[in-house]
Amino acid sequence: MVSRQQKRVLRYVEEGSLLKLKSYLRKHPDVELNFSAGRKQRAPLHLSCSLGDDGVMRLLLKKGADPLHRDRNGDTPLHLAAKRALKRGKRAYDDLVVPLQKSCPVAMETPNKAGVTPKDLLQWMREDQFREPAVNAGASAAADPDRAWRDKLFGECQDEFHETFGQYDEDFLQDDVDSEDFGDWAERIRREYVSQQHARAQRQASAASKGGRKRRKTKEEAEEEERGRRELQARLQREHAEYLARAERKEAETQLSRRRRYEERCAATFRADSAARLGYDDIPWPAPRGSVAQMVEVMLHGSDRADLPAFRKLLKRQQALWHPDKFAQRCGDRLEEGERKRILDTVTGLSQELNRLAQSVR
Repeated sequence: MVSRQQKRVLRYVEEGSLLKLKSYLRKHPDVELNFSAGRKQRAPLHLSCSLGDDGVMRLLLKKGADPLHRDRNGDTPLHLAAKRALKRGKRAYDDLVVPLQKSCPVAMETPNKAGVTPKDLLQWMREDQFREPAVNAGASAAADPDRAWRDKLFGECQDEFHETFGQYDEDFLQDDVDSEDFGDWAERIRREYVSQQHARAQRQASAASKGGRKRRKTKEEAEEEERGRRELQARLQREHAEYLARAERKEAETQLSRRRRYEERCAATFRADSAARLGYDDIPWPAPRGSVAQMVEVMLHGSDRADLPAFRKLLKRQQALWHPDKFAQRCGDRLEEGERKRILDTVTGLSQELNRLAQSVR
């Protein structure tokens, strides 16, 4: 049974609230982090890896989260980190896989219930996924070594200005949209292959017992076995390429749908003649259960950042829409009193993220 304290930990992990989680664990140092929850029986460390939140993941490791804790399928957090690296490439590999591997080297060779290890999954990362993305032509020629650190600090400090989004429930894994992702598919294929090998071995053992002595494997049988292995490898490679293409298309379609819905809701909510009362869920947030960065990503989806004039114009329009003072003038008298602070804090965080992005493209 998950305790109330553990539910609070899960909610902070789901929301990506690093500072709140750090403060809560400081006040409750005895809270047990190695527990299973939700439909897939995953621990907080599993969830942080599934969501790609390396800051929360590192904090949980520091506080004693077990890198070998298993979910319903026998997956460790490193299995989920490896699956995310398959989808997202080098950045996810560096942020999630490398720290987990350093924290617990044996996890790389730890199989799940299907006999698949994180090392098995990572062999399907394409070579181009390990390359750094090309630098935008409009970016400054001189790299800023402190930029990444400032960005991470800013992300952490946003918790001081806005509440996080959505309510925690027991089935908290938001990124498990597909019924079967590539890792699950690979495990199923491996089970089939192992089952075939086991059946072949049983047939050979039966034939040997009938002959009264152990029969040596023939050259034809060895070649057949090797051919089966090659076919399995080729099948996995084809499926992985198709999976990546399918995931990319699905992500693009989802983002486009979110942006259209966001624009439609903005037009309906911010009408000059509208007098409807507004609670938190009535505000047309671009990604109601997402972070501020994810909201901005939905706003700007489909824009060409190489076309700086058009990109700045789009940014300026969004800055005006979510400027705290202008938002208060437009909607302040319509806000539900009990949710006013939460709404305005979120608008402030969103405005600050847009301002930071606008400064970076000047």
